[in-house]
Amino acid sequence: MKVIWTPEALQDRIDIWDYIATDNPHAAARMDELFSDSANQLIEHPKLGRPGKVPGTRELVAHAHYRLVYEINHDNVWILTLIHTARLWPPARS
Repeated sequence: MKVIWTPEALQDRIDIWDYIATDNPHAAARMDELFSDSANQLIEHPKLGRPGKVPGTRELVAHAHYRLVYEINHDNVWILTLIHTARLWPPARS
C-alpha cells in the first residue's frame, strides 16, 4: 500500500500546523509527526480505522482531537481530509 495525501488534506495539515505553531512551534511539529505516523500505519493496516460517515471511506483517530478520513483504492490509501473532531463531518450540503 501507498499513502497519498490529497491537496485538500495537505492544506488541512498546513492549516493545523499554522494554527498550533502560532503559540507553540514544537507542539506543531509533534502533532504533524503524529499525523504522519498515523497515516503510515495505514500502509500495513489499511483497515485500521473504522468505517466512515461517508460511504466508501474510513476514519482513523490520529489524536484525541483530529481524525484522518481516507479511502482505499486498489494499492493506495488516499487521505481525503484531516479534520478536528469538533467540526461537522461530513459538511452539511446546501
